[in-house]
Formats: sequence, C-alpha cells, structure tokens
Amino acid sequence: MAVYFDHRIEAPESSGVPSQLTWHPALTVLAVASSNPTTGGNVDLYLQQGEYVESCHLERPYQPAVLRWHPTKPVLAVGWENGEVVLLTHPPGHQTVFPITHTACITLLEWSSSGSRLVTGDQVSTGALAVWKVDARGRLQGNHLVKHEYNKPLTCCIFRPASPGDDVAMLARASVSGDESALDMFSWKGAPLKMGPQEGLAFYVSTADGKSKVYIVDEHCKTSTLLSVEGAIQKLFYLEKREALAVITETLMLSQYTLGPEGGAQEFMKVKLSSKTGQNVDIVWTENGLLITATGEPVIRLWDLERDDNYVLPLDETMGFERGEIINCVSYCAGKEILAAGTSHGRIAMWRMVVQAGANSRGDTKAQWKLQTPTEIEGNVIQLQWGSSLNLLAANNSNTVLILWEHVMSAHFSQQVAAVQLTPTHLSITQFSTGVHLALQSDMHIKGVCVTKDSVTVWSGKQVTVYELSGTVLRNTGSFPCDSHVVAVHGENLYTVEPNRVQIRTPQGTVKQLLTFSKAEGNPILLSVCQSYLVVGTDTAHIRVFDLSRRDAKAHCSAKNLAEQIANLGALRSVKCNANGSQVSILISQVNGRPDHKVYFYDVEMDTVTHFDFFIGRPSSGISQPEDSCAILGRCPVSHFWDESEPRLFVCETAPMSSESSSASVLDTVQTMDVSVVTLFCTQEHGLLLQDCYPKPAGLQALLALDVPYYCFTLVEISTTTSAPAQFPNMVSRRALRDFVGLENCEKATRDAMLNFSFYLTIGDMDEAFKSIKLIKSKAVWENMARMCVKTRRLDVARVCLGNMGNARAAKALKEAEAEPEPEAQVAMLAIQLGMLEDAEKLYKGCQRYDLLNNFYQASGQWQQALETAENRDRIHLRTTYYNYAKYLESIGDKTLALAYYENSDTHRVEVPRMLQDDTASLEIYVNKMKDKNIYKWWAQYLESQSDMDSALRFYECAQDYLSLVRVHCYMGNIQKASEIANETGDRAASYHLARHYEGHDDIKQAVHFYTRAQAYNNAIRLCKENGLDDQLRNLALLSNPEDMMEAACYYEEKGTHMDRAVALYHKAGYVSKALELAFATQQFSALQLIAEDLNENSDPALLARCSDFFITHSQYDKAVELLVAAKKYHQALELCVTQNLTITEELAERMTVTDSKDLSEEARKELLERIADCCMRQGNYHLATKKYTQAGNKPKAMRALLKSGDTEKIVFFANVSRQKELFIMAANYLQSLDWRKNPEILKTIIGFYTKGRAPDLLAGFYEACAQVEIDDYQNYEKALDALTEAFKCISKAKDSSAGQQEARLADLQHKITLIKKFVLARRLYSEDAGEAVRLCEALLEEPELDPAVRIGDAFGFLVEHHCQQGNFQVAYRKLEELQKLLPAQNIRYYISQSSLEALQKEMGVPVNRDDHRPSVKEEDEVEEDLNVS
Repeated sequence: MAVYFDHRIEAPESSGVPSQLTWHPALTVLAVASSNPTTGGNVDLYLQQGEYVESCHLERPYQPAVLRWHPTKPVLAVGWENGEVVLLTHPPGHQTVFPITHTACITLLEWSSSGSRLVTGDQVSTGALAVWKVDARGRLQGNHLVKHEYNKPLTCCIFRPASPGDDVAMLARASVSGDESALDMFSWKGAPLKMGPQEGLAFYVSTADGKSKVYIVDEHCKTSTLLSVEGAIQKLFYLEKREALAVITETLMLSQYTLGPEGGAQEFMKVKLSSKTGQNVDIVWTENGLLITATGEPVIRLWDLERDDNYVLPLDETMGFERGEIINCVSYCAGKEILAAGTSHGRIAMWRMVVQAGANSRGDTKAQWKLQTPTEIEGNVIQLQWGSSLNLLAANNSNTVLILWEHVMSAHFSQQVAAVQLTPTHLSITQFSTGVHLALQSDMHIKGVCVTKDSVTVWSGKQVTVYELSGTVLRNTGSFPCDSHVVAVHGENLYTVEPNRVQIRTPQGTVKQLLTFSKAEGNPILLSVCQSYLVVGTDTAHIRVFDLSRRDAKAHCSAKNLAEQIANLGALRSVKCNANGSQVSILISQVNGRPDHKVYFYDVEMDTVTHFDFFIGRPSSGISQPEDSCAILGRCPVSHFWDESEPRLFVCETAPMSSESSSASVLDTVQTMDVSVVTLFCTQEHGLLLQDCYPKPAGLQALLALDVPYYCFTLVEISTTTSAPAQFPNMVSRRALRDFVGLENCEKATRDAMLNFSFYLTIGDMDEAFKSIKLIKSKAVWENMARMCVKTRRLDVARVCLGNMGNARAAKALKEAEAEPEPEAQVAMLAIQLGMLEDAEKLYKGCQRYDLLNNFYQASGQWQQALETAENRDRIHLRTTYYNYAKYLESIGDKTLALAYYENSDTHRVEVPRMLQDDTASLEIYVNKMKDKNIYKWWAQYLESQSDMDSALRFYECAQDYLSLVRVHCYMGNIQKASEIANETGDRAASYHLARHYEGHDDIKQAVHFYTRAQAYNNAIRLCKENGLDDQLRNLALLSNPEDMMEAACYYEEKGTHMDRAVALYHKAGYVSKALELAFATQQFSALQLIAEDLNENSDPALLARCSDFFITHSQYDKAVELLVAAKKYHQALELCVTQNLTITEELAERMTVTDSKDLSEEARKELLERIADCCMRQGNYHLATKKYTQAGNKPKAMRALLKSGDTEKIVFFANVSRQKELFIMAANYLQSLDWRKNPEILKTIIGFYTKGRAPDLLAGFYEACAQVEIDDYQNYEKALDALTEAFKCISKAKDSSAGQQEARLADLQHKITLIKKFVLARRLYSEDAGEAVRLCEALLEEPELDPAVRIGDAFGFLVEHHCQQGNFQVAYRKLEELQKLLPAQNIRYYISQSSLEALQKEMGVPVNRDDHRPSVKEEDEVEEDLNVS
C-alpha cells in the first residue's frame, strides 16, 4: 500500500505563476519556469522535496519559452521569447548565453542522445534553425555549426537514433570465410571495432504554416525535404522497431511513414484521432508503441500502433472522481508501468499496467489497466511529469508546483499493538489486548512508525515524535529533530542511526549511549528490535546484535561480514532477530539489484550462515517435506518476521519470481501477485523445518507480523488521499495459524503445548509430540489437532484425536476408509468428517479417486460437479450418478428434469411410470412418445387393471408381450385368436398358458400340441399316458429329459407292447444295462447292435463280455475285439486277433497296453506286451512291434523288429538311445549290409557302434574288409595299410579267450602289413630311385603268400609300366607273359594301363587280349575317408 507525499516547491516570492516544468533525465532536479506580468519570467531549480536551489536562478524581463535538460550533465538549456538561449549549470549556477542567432520566440530546443549537439529554432516567418556543438562537460564550443532558414515557423524536432553497430558474430563468420576487410576490423592495426550504437546526429524538423513539411538534417548538417502534410505539425515520433516516422497535425491527423535507406518516406497509414475540439491536447508516446492523448475529456485515449488497436480509459466515479471532471494532461512512467493523468478538479488519476499471472502476452490490453485510488491536490492540474526517480511525480496546478513522492505505507506491530499508515499524516492504531482502536494525526509526513505497548513513535526523516499510549489517549511526550531514516524502540529508549554509529536516545531526543561502528563495518542502515535484542545491518553488509536487557546495550556478538558468507551479495534489504537473539534472518539484494530468492539465517552461537531457497523450495540442510515444498517453488521472499515470544517460529511472505523483478519493484508488484505465507521452525539442532505454506487470503494487503496464535495482515488500502478520512477503519486483520484454528483464545500453557506438538510433529518425533499434549482436555484443541492431521496426513494421530473428541461417527468412518488403498482417500474421509470439504476435494483429486470424489459431490449436494466428474473421469458410475441425480430432482419436485436423467441412467422404464403414476395424462403422453416395449407393457398392465381390455390388447401388441395377449384373449373367450398368436409367434410362455387353458377344457389333442410348442414335454407326456396316446408318447419322450424317457420306457415295459420303443428309450436315457437286459430278453438284435456301439471301458465288464460273445457268435470279430478290450480281457482279444487274423492297429494296441498296475501285474503286463509285439511281427507291423517290445523292456527283440523294418534312421536312433552293447553290435552289423563305401556317415557310424559295443574283433574284421575294398577296387594300398593298422590295434586290445587264435591272427595281420608297407615303399621310391624301386618290387614277388596282401597283378603291373617307360619292351613283354601264366583267368587290363599295352603291341607286334569288360573305376565314387581312428 503506497501514498504520495506532496511537497510544494519552496518558490521565491519573486516567482510568478508556473508555466513549465521538467525533470532532469538522470538526476532528481526539477526545473520550473514561471511568468510574472510585472517583472517578466524566471527559471528556478528545485530538489526532490521542493528545496529551492538559490544559486541556480534565471530572471529576464521577458517570458521563458522552452526548457530542455542535457541528457546526462546537470545543464539546462532555456529558450526565451526574445530569441535568447541560455545554458544554466547545476549546482554552481553558471550561465552561458548563446551568441545572438534568433530574433523571435524560441520554439525548438533539442539535445542529441549524448548531448554533443543542441538544436535551436524560432517561430518567425524565416524559421531560423541553428545547430550548436557542446563538449563532454556540457559547455558551449564556439559559434553555431550551421544555420538554416525554412521560411516557416518551426514546431518539432527529434533526433534519429543511431543505427546499430557492426554485428560481431557476422564479422567473425566473414573473417573466417576469408573476408580481409572483416579480418582487418578485428586486428589491432585497423580502426577500433564499433561494438554498439553510436550517437545519432541526424534529426527531423517540422514546420507549421499551411502545407507543413518535414525536413531531415543529416550528421553533416545538410538539410533536405522528407515529406509534406496538410496542416500544422504538432508532434513527431520515431518508431524505432518499424523504422518509421509518425506525424500528428493540429487537427489530430496521424500519419505513419516508412523511411527508406536513401532518405525517402512512404506513407503506409493515415487515421484521424478522436478528440474534443477547442481544447489543448496533451500527447505522450511510449517506447512500447502506445500513443496516449488527453483532449479535455473525462477519458484517456490510447492507440496501440504495433497492434493497430485503440481503446479508452475512463474515470470511475466510484473511486472518488466527479461528474464533469476532465483530464488535462498525462504522463507515463515506463519503469513502473503507471499512467498518471491530471484532472480539472485537482486530482491525479493513476492506472497501473497489470500483467496476468501465467500470461505470455498482453492479450486484452484494456483489461490490464487498473485504475488506482486518486491522489488529490488543489487547483487545476495542467501539467504532469515523472522524474528520473521512479517515485517522483511533478504536478503543475496553475498556482504552484507540487512534487509527489511515492511512499510505501508504514506499518508496525509489537506487543499486541499495531499501527498502519492511512495517509501521509494519519495512522490507525489498534490495541488487541484491550480492543481499543485509535487514530493518530501528525503534523508531519510520516515516513516510518514504531510501536510498543506504551508508545507510538513516528518520524519523517527530519524529525522524530513520540506519543505515549495510555488507555484511549495518545499524548505527545517528546519531539526532536533527527535525520535518521530508520528508528527502533525498546522500552524507554529510541535507537536512531547516523554515519558509523547508532544513537540511543530518550523520548525527548537526549543521546544516552552511542554504539559505534568501524569504517569497515560501514554505516548502520537497518534496525530491528525483538524482545530485548537489537540487530543492526550496515551498508557494507555487516550485522551486529546487541543485548538491551540491561541498563546499557551490550554487544551480543561480534560484527559479522555477510559478504564473506553469501555470494553475489549486493546490499542488505532487511534484518530481523528472534526472541532470544540466537538467530538473525536476512533478506538481501544481489549485485544486479534484483532481490535474492533465499532467506539467510545467521546462527549467533555457532557463527554459521544457512539459508532457505524459495526458488527450489528447500533449505540448505535439515528436514524438508517435498509435498509441502512443491507449493513454494520459484518464489522470492518479500518480508519476514519472528514471533516475539517463540524463538523457533519464523514466517516469510513470498511472491513468484519474475525475470524483471528488482528490489524497487517488489513491493509494487506483490499486491497483484500470488502471494504465499511460509512458516518455518528454525533450530540449531534440526536446522530449517518447513511447517506450513498457504496462499495469502483475498482482501489482505501484506503480512505485518507473527504473533502466536495469529498472523497479522494489513488490509487493502481504503484511501490514499491527503485529506483525512471521516472515519478511520481497522486496518489490521488477524488470521489464526493452521495449528490454532479454534484456539485463538487459549491460555499460554495450551499455546506452548500446541507449538511443541507442531514442532515435534514436523520433525517426526511422535513420542515427544504426544507428551506435549497429553494434559490437554479441551475438545476444541483435539479437534484442531485433528484438522492439522488432515494437513500433515497423520492418520495415527487423527485416531487419537477423534477418540479424545468423542466423535464415534468420525472414528467409524475413518476405520471403514482404511479399506481404501490410497492414503489420500483415507485422509479425505477424515477431512469430510471434520467439515473440511475443500481439503477432501483436493485429496480425492490428488489421488485420482474420482469414484469417491463423485460420491463426495453427491453427498454434499454438488450435483453439477458430480455429473462433470462422472462424465469425464468416472464413467463406470455414470448411470448411477444420473439415477441418483434424478432421484434428487424428483424429491425437490423437478419431474421434467428428473425424467431426462432417469432416461440417461436407463432406468426410465420403471422409474418414470412410478413417478408419473398419479398423473395419468402425462404418463400416457410419455408412453406414446417413448415407444418402448417395457413401458408399453407397464401401461398395458395399468389399462388391464382399469378393465380397458381393448386398449390393453393394443399396447400388449405394441410391447410384443404375447403371453399377456394370449392370457387376455383367453379371458375374453377369443380362443381361436389366442391359438393363432401362439402358433404364429411360437412364444413358449403363451403356448404354455394356452395349453393349460385347453387342458382345462378337456381338449387333450390341442393341449398336447401347445405343451409341445412350449417345450413342456413332461406335461405332454403326462397327458399322453393318461389318455393312451402311445404313438406320440415315444417322440415326446425322446425330446424330453432322461427322467421323462425312463418313465415312458417303464410305461411301455409295463404295458408289454412296443418293447423296441422301451429298449430305445432306456438306451437314450442312459440306462444301457437295462436296455441290454430287455433287448436280450426280447431278442431285440437290431437294438442290441445300436446299444453296443455306445459301450466303452466304463461299461459293466460282464455286460461287455456278454455283448462280445454275441458278436463272436454273429462273426463280427472286430466289434467283439473292441468289447473284449473294453472289458479288459486282453488275452482273449489278442487270441481272437491271432485266430481270426485281425490286423492290430496302433489304436487297438494302445488300448490293450495296460498302464495301471491294478489291472495286471508287471510280469503279466510285459508278457501281454510281448504277445502283442509278436502278433505285430507276424503281421509285418515292425514299428508297432518295436514300440511294444520296448514298452515290455525287451530291447533286443525291439531292435530285431526294427532291423526287419529296414528304417536305418530309426535303427541308429534306437541304438543311441538304448545304449546297450548288444544293440550297438546289431545295428553295426546291419549297417555293414548297406552301401557304406559310398556313404561316409554310415562308415563312421559303424565304427562308432562297434567301438561303443566294445567288439574290437568285429571292428578289426570291418577294418580288414575296408582294407581289402581299397586294394581290390581302388588299388589304394596307403589307405589299406591304415585300415590294417587299425585292425591290428583292435585285435591287440581284444580279450579273446583263445590266445592261440589271437596270436595267429595278429601274426597274419602283421605279415600283410609288412608286405603292403614294402609295396607302398617301392611305389613311393620310384620317383626318386627307379632302379631301387624295381629291385624292391622284384624281391617282393619272391615273397611267399604275397597275395592277397599285395595282388601279384599289381606288382607285375608296376614292373611292366616301368619297363615300358624305360623303352625295355622286351623285358616288359616277358613280365607280361609271366603275369598271364600266374593269373591266366584274369584280365591283365586290371593291372596294366591301356597306354602301356598299346605301346607293347606296337613295338612287339603281338596282339594284346582285349576281352575286358570291367567297368571303369572312374565311374565309381571313391570313398576318400581316413580310416585312421585314434
């Protein structure tokens, strides 16, 4: 809450009526021009509180025309009506008069952006314009640079902003790509790089006579015409974002021009601004594109040139404005976004730009301007201007000039006394201990207030006044001058500040003690007292704490330099200490001026600094509750307080962080933001503990203090005018802490117990928490703690609280709620029982239990929310919700809407007729409208009850209720119609009713017919038996259930006729034994055939045996076998298969395979399986025989069966699975019968099986066979040698019982191996030493028993080939003849190549026998397999 102090300027008596005023752009200096008809004109300078600067006074016998401040220097340019221009320097008052250049009234005075150029212009017909150069100190340099004459009066002049400097990133990219000019700009040798915009020296100047023109004067002072418009030009504005020029004429015609790079201007928009004719117009242009005009109306008109939008801001009479009050002038403060307007009745209206939370753009701009309560001054406000300081506003009321200084309303609370400033001179004081409310009016502007239980101290920055508070009377006890801007009070002592010290004074101002600060510690700027401790903050970020409990203040701790502990510290904003002086809380501003988002805590005893960061919602250390801290993320502390009696309890007011927030604007923006109040426990042992966080209630201004059990808030401002209000309202509102709701008036013991309970609950120490409250007997206390349990979600504590409250209903509901899996749902039920409906709603939403939320809404009568929840979140209960809402609407008499919701719930067929049963007319309309079968039926029943049978029949027909139709027709005697309906529709209920009717009238045939259509076969059977309808009885019984079938069979059996029907019915009913007995007894062989087909192993064995004998007798052996198997007479079945040569299928074999040892012993079972297998063998079903032999455990027989099948793959698989020596040998023997020479896999398998079967002698024989094959078929003695070697190894390993035979065999093998080795050696040696090889071969032929180890033909063939190659054909021929003599029956082509034979025939002339039909070896596939098995 802010007020504006008004300071009248201390104008000298010689000054006249103020005509103009202007603030310096950077300094708080105000220049005021005044006119006196007798003495002429004056120009004076004033400081921020209106202090007159005597040294800076200008006086001329003529009137001042224009005032312009230098942009940065304290230099004021003054233009007079006679053409004189003077520079006035502040504060020395030096005056610099320009050389005479103008001879008429000055209309233009304009500085360039940096102040190096000054443009002057007059309004004579010649329109003279001069450009002057000014140095860096603001001193004029010589004569004018140039002078132009435009022959028309000059009206406006604006400098064009400089174009932006070179883009460094663009230059860098250009230099990297090889641009030498860009590279030179980065080098030291080149010119300095322009890093930003320079001063713009070009400007635009406009004229005002007929067809006005705008000229551009460039930086070289050359002028050229830019554009021309109709009418005198009143304002020029440059739109920097668009690089456009806006021109406003005296007729308020707005034109906008785009400016080309070559200097041309192109008009792109022209519009007539609304105004009231005949009035002076005040026009303001803002940097964000707003054009604001005051045209003597009760509204301000705004044009948004960027959005091409316009709107008005009117005065509001409810805010204190009067009808007919008009606005004369406007001024806009961009830094505070406040628009000020002066009115004809001496009021200053202010609109604040309000940015909606979460809005990224300004959207509806009009809705964002909020009109504030006006500030009233005297007279007619004709001119306003905001100062360089955002808190200063100068106003000209035609008689004098007032400087309005914005001041945040002072407020203070201490010792149950609160003081709130209402106006600059008025306070509202409230004593909460006695309930007394007082008003204080001071004779000075109050800048600060400090209260105690006995006194109220106010100060203005120049004077301090102390009032004694006694009952309902305020008495002035002392007043003294003092320049301290901050004052603190403790008891009878006042604490004021001055450079490097704090003064302790009496209420009359006498200094009792000085607390000095060193130069390093700085000047005291902040004071705060809590209980008997004073904390002092200095401008160098030092803090000191003093103990005030004694006569003299004593240092409680040494000075602490916070800059060493806190990074980026700019300045201290506020310091407060707690009740025992152990903790000091600090708010700071960062180096950039923005408020820090942390609250810092200095522990005096431990000399440590900790903090709580409101941006992340967590302290630097200690316990933090994440569920609570989520609500304080992204915030910044605004104010902070300690409780005066509880040193652990701390409270802080926080607002959302803003990227543009600064320390100066925090208090301005906090009113419109989402402010939260955060309570912390601060202890040395546990650090910072977040205790509570809740949003500031609506209607409250700001947090004032923490006084357990209350928070104290100031209320929203009522008035900010300088006049005293007629009645002072109470400006302080107290709100109970969360833990003390309902305990506001509790005694100190209860208050302390509650604080301890809250503290221990916060740290999670439940034992100590209960110790704190165990002596409390008040139900209100327990109820309050139960409410707190909703916040903390401690159900265990809540149960104890409910027990102490005696609230059995709530305890029962809470116990039932424990069945819910979500803890939030259980807490929500507790909240409902305590009446905390908003909390319950939030909890249900938080745990997403929308079904419970729906029930909650229904129970609390919030039907619209219940319907919305059911439709969007709880659709499974949507129809139930519709139904409950319809019941509610019916209960309140809204039947029309209830009908719609009954339909939505799909219960209208029953509920709507019930609801409308007393209103038959409406009900009939509804029935005809809905066309629903169920409703038709209900209505027909109603009509039937009213004896309106014809209408009932019609509606029964619409409802397709055929039973009711038949029933009514029967009642009315329309039997034929009823029969037609039953036959056409086939409705079972209708048919049954009609059958009963016929039976009652002894029409048995029709009764049986309709009983049959109704599928009531037992009734039809009953009638057939009673009336001797035997032919229909069988068919009906077969359609009915087994009981009816058995009754009908018994009926036929007793009657002695139609025994075949009895047998068939017994069989169909499942009584197979009875059917068979009756069939055998009556020789019903055809029926017996049908019955036997349904027999299985679950049938009676005796019955099965009897049936099998029957089938054997009739030569149906297959069926007999099946029945014998079903009767478990396996041997007989098998014998029958053998004798009758019946094929045993796999299915039959499986059925004969006994798996249960109860039926047969293990030996009998194996015997049976072997007999089955034997039978399969005889039938050639070898695979099935193998399976049964295997199941019988006779694997050798299984293998023999498998060998007979010739299935090599299964033989190999079975041998590998069985892993028996005998089976391996059998399989290997079988595999030898295959073509193992062409299949290496079979060869490997044979070797592997013999090896696994441990039959080395058999394996050796196989190796010998392999060797002989290699010699006979392929003449490959090398492989034969390897095979014989392996055979030798196998025989060596064999354990033959006959040692002599084994040795003879080994010797034979060794002899063969030796011979083969020699032959192989001869063949290998031939390439190296042919002669030696031939000699070895001839020696080999001398060996006895050479063949079959080495075939004689191979040896002779070797020699013949050798001699043919050597050309010894005679020798070769002799060898050939020897071979033919030794082997006369063999064809020599087996041993000698064709080429050698042809050569012999050619050389010797002897024909060679060609009788050779042996197939070529090349046509056979060689088995190139290494037989060497290691």
